[in-house]
Amino acid sequence: MKSYPLACLPERVEIYEVGPRDGLQNEPTRIDVDTKVEFISRLGDAGLRTIEVTSFVSPRLIPQLGDADELLSRLPHIDGMRYAVLVPNETGLDRLLSTGALSTGALSTGVLSTGATDIAIFASASETFSQRNLNKTISESLAMFQPVVDRALAGGISVRGYISMCFGDPWEGTVQIEQAVDVALQLLEMGCNKISLGDTIGVATPGHVSRLIASLRDKGVQTAQMAVHFHDTYGQALSNTLVALSTGVVTVDSSAGGLGGCPYAKSATGNLATEDLIWMLNGLGVETGVDISSLVATSCWMAKKLGRTSPSRVVQALSADC
Repeated sequence: MKSYPLACLPERVEIYEVGPRDGLQNEPTRIDVDTKVEFISRLGDAGLRTIEVTSFVSPRLIPQLGDADELLSRLPHIDGMRYAVLVPNETGLDRLLSTGALSTGALSTGVLSTGATDIAIFASASETFSQRNLNKTISESLAMFQPVVDRALAGGISVRGYISMCFGDPWEGTVQIEQAVDVALQLLEMGCNKISLGDTIGVATPGHVSRLIASLRDKGVQTAQMAVHFHDTYGQALSNTLVALSTGVVTVDSSAGGLGGCPYAKSATGNLATEDLIWMLNGLGVETGVDISSLVATSCWMAKKLGRTSPSRVVQALSADC
């Protein structure tokens, strides 16, 4: 593909792959550990170097991720890989630590190749969603996360802070920019190295995205501290991503094959497909380090395991049997 660069875009984008965690957590089909390990290995072979692999949420709440302990013990060794794990609370952190599959010292040594190097916590910009998802107010949830972050940082573990419902939710409608900014600032203050701005139900539009990022920058937040996480419910994920990149954001969350949703927000459809993102970035001359053909083959393989077609437009276009 010939590239036609646009001004004001980064030379390289980091793709934060969420397929194994966010992608599979909402699937009605349960995927066995062997398949998950192969999925992660294939993603690594395609060139992805940051993968969120699972969550230590209660297996009763999300049974699809109930095998987190075993999965972590079997993560494939891939040079330069960072594996991330979602940790909802101190109980989840204790479970993670008990596996012995946590690579401590990740902050001081840069990149490690075995075990989990990063954790993520999951806050909300919406009071209603926070209470439905965590059974806590936003303030109570942030207080719950503080000891998790403190303990992780003390052990040299990098911490990412997700903020869900940054643009709107099914109960409150449009979420005010000030709410998302306030949560972001508190997460950064407690020690998160990066915040991921989540459009959980896919209602964001480019102007809203630009305004939120500008508001964060006005408060002193650097674009290097931001990631974006768009769902494609209304077909806006790529346009929203392009706007975010034009502001200086260089980390984009996406899911191989467009897998994903949210167990607590039924109107949330799939994540931005990693293949769709890479096709756009390749056309813009932006480096990702990911081989799109290999990734398409991987997503096709996983779609067959799930017994359905891939929602990714690029996967459909490049693979006749998917």
